[in-house]
Amino acid sequence: MSIRFKLALFTTALALCGNALAAEVNVYSARKEALIKPLLDQFTSESGIKVNLVTGKADALLKRLQSEGANSPADLFITVDAGRLHRAKEAEVLQPISSEVLSAAIPDHFRDPEGYWHGLSVRARVITYVKDRVDPKQLSSYEALADPQWKGRICIRGSGNIYNQSLVASLIATNGEAATQQWADGLVKNFARDPKGGDRDQVKAAAAGVCDLAILNTYYLGAMLNGKDESERAAAAKVALFWPNQNGRGTHVNVSGAGVTRSAKNKEAAVKLLEFLASEKSQGWYASVNHEYPVHPGVEWSATLTQWGTFKADTLNLSVLGKNNPAAVRLMDRAGWK
Repeated sequence: MSIRFKLALFTTALALCGNALAAEVNVYSARKEALIKPLLDQFTSESGIKVNLVTGKADALLKRLQSEGANSPADLFITVDAGRLHRAKEAEVLQPISSEVLSAAIPDHFRDPEGYWHGLSVRARVITYVKDRVDPKQLSSYEALADPQWKGRICIRGSGNIYNQSLVASLIATNGEAATQQWADGLVKNFARDPKGGDRDQVKAAAAGVCDLAILNTYYLGAMLNGKDESERAAAAKVALFWPNQNGRGTHVNVSGAGVTRSAKNKEAAVKLLEFLASEKSQGWYASVNHEYPVHPGVEWSATLTQWGTFKADTLNLSVLGKNNPAAVRLMDRAGWK
C-alpha cells in the first residue's frame, strides 16, 4: 500500500470522524426542560448526536417556526396536545416522515395519518370527585356532567385551554355539533365558579369545598400526589379519579408529540431522536417521572398509574381533534364558557 494511498485513507477517516462529531439536532420544545432534557441527554450519550434545546410556550414556538420559515434552525418540534400538533401541520411548518420503527411503536390513532406528527405520551382527561361528598355511582360520562344534579358543583379551567377544546372536539366527533352545543350549555350552568387557573387549581378548589367535581388531565393528579408540596398532596388525597364513558367509547385521551420540521437541516438525526423518544426505555421514563401513559403498548406503567387501574380509552384518531378545534371554540363561546 503506497504512502499516498494510506494518507488518503487517513484523511477520509478523519473526515468521517469529524462528521460524526459534528452531528447534531435542534429541538424546539413546548415541554418544560425538566420533562425532556434527561431523555435528550441520554440520546446524546447513546448516539453521539448533540441536541440543542430551545424551550418555550407552545403557541409562541409555533409562531417562531412560522416567522423563521425556511431559515428556521429547528429540526424537531415537540409540543403538547393533538390540537396543537394539527395546528403545526396546518401552518405547514412540519414535513411527513415514514419510519417503520415509529409505525411499530405507536398505535395508528396516536399519530397523524399522513406522518406529519407522532404521539409520544398519553394523558387522559378525567373526572375527579371529592370522596366524602360524591358517590362514584352517581358518575357515568362526560355527557352526564350537564345534568341538573351537578348545578354549581363543577370546577374546570377556561375555554381558552387547548385540553378543554380537544375534549369538546372529541364530543363533536362522537355526538355531533348540535348535541355537543346542548351539552356545553348545560355544563356551563353547572360551573361552581367562573373558570380560572390550571388543572391543579381545580383540585385545590374541590378540596377547599368550592366544588365537588374537578376536570383535569391525569398527570396533574399524579404530580400532586407525588410532589414535595404538602398542601398539594393533601388536596389531591381528598379526591378520587373516575374514568368516564367506560360503557361506551371510553375515556377521552390526548398526547404530547413531535414532528420533524419542514426546514430541518438535520432530518436524519431528527428522525433518530423521534424514534428514540418512542422507544420502550423513553416511554418508561415518561410514565415514572411525569405520570403519563406510554404510547407504546408494551411498556410497563408506573406505580401511580397502576394504582389507578386499567381503563377503556377512546380510540378516535387524534387528528380529528385538530380538525374540529375551530368548531369547538365557537361552540364554547356560544355557551358562555369563559
